[in-house]
Order: sequence, then structure tokens, then C-alpha cells
Amino acid sequence: MSEEIKTLLDKQLAAWEEFKKTNDQALKDKADGKAVSELEEKMGRINAELDKISGVVDEIARKQSRPAAPAKSVEDWNKKHTEAWLRWLRSGDESMLERLRKDDPAPGGSDAGGGSDAGGGSDAGGGSDDSGSGSEAAATARYMNVGTPSEGGYAVPIDQDREIMRLLQTLSPMRQVCRVISCSTEDYRKLVNLGGTDCGWVGETDARPATNTPTFTQLAPTFGELYAYPEVTQKSLDDLWFNVAGEITRDIAEAFAKAEGTAFMSGTGSTYHQPVGLLTATTTAEADSARDFGKFEHVITGQAAAFASSSPADNLLDLIYKTKPGHRAGGRFMMNSVTLSTVRKWKDGESRYLWQPSMQEGQPSSIFGYGIVVNEFMPSAGANAYPVIFGDFKAAFWIFDRIGIRSLRDPYTHKPFVGFYTTKRLGTMIANTEALKFLKCAAS
Repeated sequence: MSEEIKTLLDKQLAAWEEFKKTNDQALKDKADGKAVSELEEKMGRINAELDKISGVVDEIARKQSRPAAPAKSVEDWNKKHTEAWLRWLRSGDESMLERLRKDDPAPGGSDAGGGSDAGGGSDAGGGSDDSGSGSEAAATARYMNVGTPSEGGYAVPIDQDREIMRLLQTLSPMRQVCRVISCSTEDYRKLVNLGGTDCGWVGETDARPATNTPTFTQLAPTFGELYAYPEVTQKSLDDLWFNVAGEITRDIAEAFAKAEGTAFMSGTGSTYHQPVGLLTATTTAEADSARDFGKFEHVITGQAAAFASSSPADNLLDLIYKTKPGHRAGGRFMMNSVTLSTVRKWKDGESRYLWQPSMQEGQPSSIFGYGIVVNEFMPSAGANAYPVIFGDFKAAFWIFDRIGIRSLRDPYTHKPFVGFYTTKRLGTMIANTEALKFLKCAAS
């Protein structure tokens, strides 16, 4: 464990001990009829400090797990592409990009934008799962198509593309825990067996009548096109010391992350040209064995717009043990920071705090031994809201990135600013409704 991580974990543990001490005092003072506003303000400050430390630890872990550098031939081509793209950004000169597209094709073949999906796999449509080793070279070759304005814009160089995706990974809790698949086409299909196969017992000479055959259904992601339109003054572009690529990359990533975060949780689907959000799925109190395919199971709090008034921790245990063991093994809780600050105050039947801080590098803070994902796009407690979700997000919710981010340069619409209309296509798919359980604020 690095000294930096050790120091942060020690600070987190000290802050947690102070939080418990302060909360215990607040509970005692409330019972005695005393004012607790100062103690609650102190707990708020400690909560913020715990969140900050957890964020820093997570960011260090992400930096340590970044992929290795690409092969030399790919790296050389990337440098040429970046140089040509930066020239186009600053001046609008397309000559280097056009020359690169026509005379110096990308490594892996002249048809860099085509080919089959990297990684393949048994699911129809192929695709490359970014969470696995995949085929980095194949994915890179497919992506490295310079493009033209008539095709929707010039492709953002792969280094800038990677930086945008890295920032999205950092800013998006869903990308951190769900399965993320890179694909070169939107024709991805997954076949799901709904069961129905029968069997029977027979004697040696008994007849063998036909049994029922299984029922299958086909799942497909819902795609939408995401765009950002950052603007920079021409004067800034003329300034050679101005980091135009870095500035635009950050602007695009922040805009995409905000739109993605909303869509991943509450996206309305193809009607409004958005991916389907997790919270738009239908839920029911029926168990896995009785529920229709495509619906999630929920546990109610017993309160119309709040957590349970007594023993709220029991609801969290219900979420855990209603989840099948196979999905429970990879399970974690998801909630926003307001909900987390409430859950930190909860105790079990033996007056032990449910929330426990991380004690070692790579191990997140936990509730009942399961990790916690803080997602600010989750709702807080309220009427019919789902403030907590538990389960295996990687099995339940898949995110599809269509390979390539493209930009069009617009120096005319909003002078003296130069706009960069940047687009990216992505989709989502609810792949397994048994893998997650929802906590619903409802009386019945």
C-alpha cells in the first residue's frame, strides 16, 4: 500500500470515529430534549470530509488501473492525426486531415472504419467489452477513420477520445459499475432464455412423449445521439500557448457526463431519442419466480415518502437477501450522497453502525460488507422514489458506446466564437431484471 493511500485511509478512519462519537452525542442530547443543531452541523462537515477522502482514494485507484500505451505504429499514426486535428481546430485548415485520410491509412488496413466487432463473443452483434482485455488493436483500427464533414465531421483523435472517455469514467458512477461495450454498429442483439423446458421420469420401456421447448426473447439496446457545442474565441485559438485540445476535451466530457448521468437513470428511450434509464423500468413486489420478464422486484419502506420509521436497516437486508446468491456475490449499493449521509447514522439491532469505512487500498466503504456507489443522479427519499438500489449492476445494465466521436467546426454562427459541434452515439439495455432490487418509498 502506498504512503499516500495509507495516510488517506487513516484520515478516513479518524473522521469516521469522530462522526460516530458526534452522532451518539446528538442521539443522547435529543433524548434529553437538548438542542443538537451544532452537533448536526458538525456531522455535516464530517460527512463532506468522508465523501472527499473516498473520492480521492477512488481516483488514485482508477489512475493505477489505466491501460498500457498502444503499439508503436498506432502511436505514430495517432501523433499525425492529433497534429492535423489541432491545425484544423485552430485555423480550419483541413488539408493535413484530408492528406492523412487519403494517403496515409490507419494501421490495420485502409478500411479503418469497418471490419467486424472487436472481441466478438456469443451475443449476436458482437462488440468489445471495455471491462475485459478485449482486442485493443482491432478497436483502435476500427476507430481510426479520419472521416469527412459530409460524414458527420472529422473524428476526434484517439488520444482526445480516450481522454474524454476517461473523464466520463471518472464522472459517471454508472460507467464504473455497469458493463460497458464498445461497438461499431447499433445492430447488437442478445438472446435470452425465458425457460419453459420440461423433463420427466420414465421406465425402461415407457413411452417418451415430447416435452415443452424453451421460450426465447431478444433484447436490443436503445441508442441516442449525444452532442456538445463548446465555443472558443478566435483570439484564443490564435494564441499558441492556449491548450485548445485540453479545454475542448474537458468541456465536452463535462457536458456529456451530465447528459449521460441523467439518461442512464431516467432516459425515456427512443421516443425522445435517448437511451433507456434504469429507473424507468417497471417494478413489482413479486418475487423472481412469479414476476414477468422485464420487471424488477422492489421492497417498500412502509412510509409513503420516507425511510422506515423504525429499523430501516431491515429494508437493506431485505434487498440483499432477496437477490440470488450469484448476483449477491457481485452486489453493491447505489444511492446519492444525501441518502448516504442518512444511512451513515443507522445502526443494527446491537447498536453497531451499518456504514464502515475502507480499511485497505482497493476496498470501498461498505454497508453489511457490500460496497457503495454514490450516484448523484439517484433520487432522495420521497413519494414513490427509489433512493437505494442493490445488486449486480454489471449483469443488469449494459452501456453501449458507438466507436468514434466526431466534430464539425463552425466559425460562422456565433462570431467571434468558433463552435465545435461534437457528437457521440451511445445506448443502454436492461439485460437482467433479477440482478437488482429496488427500495421504494411507499406505504404499501
